[in-house]
Amino acid sequence: MNIQAFQQKLFEIGEQNGFTDMELYFERKEKFKCGLFKGEIDSYETSEIAGASFRGLFNGKMGYAFTENLDEASLLYLVENAKENAQFIEEEIQEEIFEGSKKYHEGSYYSTELAKVTVPKKIELLKEIEKHIYAYDERVTGTNYFILDSAESTRSIINNKGLSLDERQNYIGIFISVVVKQGDETKTGAYAKATKDFSTFVPEKIAKHAVEEALSKLNAQTAESKHYPVLLRNDAAGDLFQTFSEIFSAENAQKGRSLLKGKEGETIAASALQLIDNPFLEDGLLSRSFDSEGVATMKKAIVKDGKLVTLLHNRKTAGIAGVESTGNAYKGSYKGSLTVSPTNLYVEPSNKSFEELIASVDEGILITDLAGLHSGADTVSGDFSLAANGFLVKDGRIQNTVKQMTIAGNFFELLKNIEAIGSDLEFSMSNVGSPSLLIRELAVTVE
Repeated sequence: MNIQAFQQKLFEIGEQNGFTDMELYFERKEKFKCGLFKGEIDSYETSEIAGASFRGLFNGKMGYAFTENLDEASLLYLVENAKENAQFIEEEIQEEIFEGSKKYHEGSYYSTELAKVTVPKKIELLKEIEKHIYAYDERVTGTNYFILDSAESTRSIINNKGLSLDERQNYIGIFISVVVKQGDETKTGAYAKATKDFSTFVPEKIAKHAVEEALSKLNAQTAESKHYPVLLRNDAAGDLFQTFSEIFSAENAQKGRSLLKGKEGETIAASALQLIDNPFLEDGLLSRSFDSEGVATMKKAIVKDGKLVTLLHNRKTAGIAGVESTGNAYKGSYKGSLTVSPTNLYVEPSNKSFEELIASVDEGILITDLAGLHSGADTVSGDFSLAANGFLVKDGRIQNTVKQMTIAGNFFELLKNIEAIGSDLEFSMSNVGSPSLLIRELAVTVE
């Protein structure tokens, strides 16, 4: 049964069973994933997941249900389960079905050219990259992982208030971890990127990036443990912002999980910081014209000139706060419940190059990657203590790689201690991105 016929029958049965406002949310995802090891396909997966969720008001309470099947049997199942669930909902402020925004951004987040790229061509790309990796340096001994991942998705929202929206997305990503060995030393270097433009994957450049990242970690030396100016390279800075991105959720703030509750209009960061949520990036992983409630998305400043402008809202959190939704309602899948999430969240870059940032450091540490982000970061207090790799910087030049380090600080203090922002905005494999950031001071402990 197609989605339109299913929706029509569902709403008819729902009305007969006492539902007033009703909504159908439909989603289909097709995925392809392939791994390579020394010229041979190591893993190969294809999948298609489709399903729909129904929510509606029954006796003034919102009920939910979902199904993987768009057939006759699922119609009554959805209605009966949503009715049963509605009786157990005990919310002070009820969710509402949204009749629609006045205007929606006309954007396309689906690449027809990417959709034409065949599986053999994707596998050929992996083999070509791997060939260049092993040819680049004799110290390359293998790969920890070598994966290509691509996906296409369709989502639709239809309700009985006249709203009918649908949108398609696709992307392709490559994740590589290269292993090099020199004497008793073994190090790894990674490459990760997601895009809608297949032509941006240049095998020679990808191999060079991953191998040189691994080689740069050889011959590590010690350094004094103390407080240093720290330059977070774009990918490390992006990872840190992704970990703490939930502090900008109004849902978390209202539940006491964010110290930014009630801080709108206050200075929370250095004046140079502009933090943007932009759902309209062509290459963004979470670009969209409408959120999971059907509210029109919008480009917005979360932090402007260091001041908190707004938290991210869905309609429920906006109702509690007495403001308008920012279009950030989110469902992880058709099975998921409504929550709040950024679309494409990033620190706005400056015109200062990475080389200029390095040149401005008399003595400091360049951090190239972080580990333990989930276990070593407390998103409520902002405190973090993270394993890190990187280099000593002296007299404006990158010196030797430093042995395993731990950097420690507080994210809310870090925001205030941003001294300079780079021009090299990078998202890697995330919907949260950042250029390189020079931080005035962090505690660095070297093994």
